[in-house]
Amino acid sequence: MTALMDTALFLGFALVFLGVGLALVRLAIGPTLPDRVVALDQMTVSIVAFCGLAAIRSQDPAFLDVALVLALVGFLATAALARFAERVVVRRRAEENEEDET
Repeated sequence: MTALMDTALFLGFALVFLGVGLALVRLAIGPTLPDRVVALDQMTVSIVAFCGLAAIRSQDPAFLDVALVLALVGFLATAALARFAERVVVRRRAEENEEDET
């Protein structure tokens, strides 16, 4: 690989690690459930990017298969968590309405 390619890959890996770290901070401090769901989704996207960079670095296309499967699983997990978060919000609103009526 050329020096430019090595530099670009190093910068890409550094930015992916930075993205995962910042998403981990958002996951830890929240403060709301939707913030945590978005943080998990960001971590999934960053890990997919890591797999893509690893495929380029190692010149092994097997990492692309891993990235594809991880992207699909991440999408399904985000959709499921969003549905769960929606149910939680609806339940809380219903409880607040019951309290207001009494």
